[in-house]
Amino acid sequence: MSTAGVVGPQAAEPAARAAATAQVRRLLGVGGFVVAAAALVALHDPHAPGSYGFCPLHAVTGLWCPACGGLRATYDLAHLHLAAAWGENALWVVAAPFVVVGWLLALARRARGLPARPVPVWAQVAGLVVVVAFGVLRNVPAFSWLAP
Repeated sequence: MSTAGVVGPQAAEPAARAAATAQVRRLLGVGGFVVAAAALVALHDPHAPGSYGFCPLHAVTGLWCPACGGLRATYDLAHLHLAAAWGENALWVVAAPFVVVGWLLALARRARGLPARPVPVWAQVAGLVVVVAFGVLRNVPAFSWLAP
């Protein structure tokens, strides 16, 4: 009987290590892209009218989407103007630290060779509910303080 097609632990270990290294590189690439994009926003003030374009939903309907004010909030966060960032997009000010911590945790797990941990379904649903509720509430006159 031939064992040529059987993959033993010795062959599987380098393959697993290579896959983990590739995932770490992808995560670092995503992180580098996000840092570069944040640096661009930090260097080019989005408060100037027309500097980054416009929100199509707001242009057509006059409604604020959940992301409206996100670039201005990112600019203000990069310059440590927390109150101004909160006034532009409170949801992004709250969510940004969770995004960064989630990325760091994923990077740490992959760097140690552990599998990625998926986001639980309940957290995905809760996140969607929060984003939709924020988008609706910031267009209700009683919650106009949520609008940018």
